[in-house]
Amino acid sequence: MTQPAPHPAAPPSRPPLRPRRSLAVCALIGAALMAAVDEIVFHQLLNWHHFYDRSTPPIGLLSDGLLHTAELLGLVAGFVLHADMRRRGTLSPAHARAGLFLGLGAFQLFDGIVDHKVLRIHQIRYGADLLPYDLAWNGLGLALLGVGAVLAVRAGRTSGPPGRPGPSKPPEPSR
Repeated sequence: MTQPAPHPAAPPSRPPLRPRRSLAVCALIGAALMAAVDEIVFHQLLNWHHFYDRSTPPIGLLSDGLLHTAELLGLVAGFVLHADMRRRGTLSPAHARAGLFLGLGAFQLFDGIVDHKVLRIHQIRYGADLLPYDLAWNGLGLALLGVGAVLAVRAGRTSGPPGRPGPSKPPEPSR
């Protein structure tokens, strides 16, 4: 007598994508990345301001160091979480791209409105008319947020069954 052939094992199921977590992790990376660009370009290379300019130059330099520490911690934490999601297969690339732009824009706009205008801990540049700088700074922040918002809406529309990308258009009605 022959034995019945064993049933082939079902293929392992993939874990569901985590769109919200993908967006949040990459928003952290985006905010930290924009903080790094701000700190390197405007604080170090151009020497236009320090993170905190309402005290002595050594305190301003210390505040730049603290900002740099925070941005590096944000980048390391964000990339560790990003790598873990990729390893587990739960990263939603479309949501991650949206999160990156949302983080870039959120940092830029928060810095331009809260740090520059509300708290007045520093300005973009001293000894110059601030209006063009403020418009460019906040305009860039709004543009980055806009790109992130469009990407987030598109990512939400192209999500298929829970956690997996699906068709970008709805199925046609049956006849």
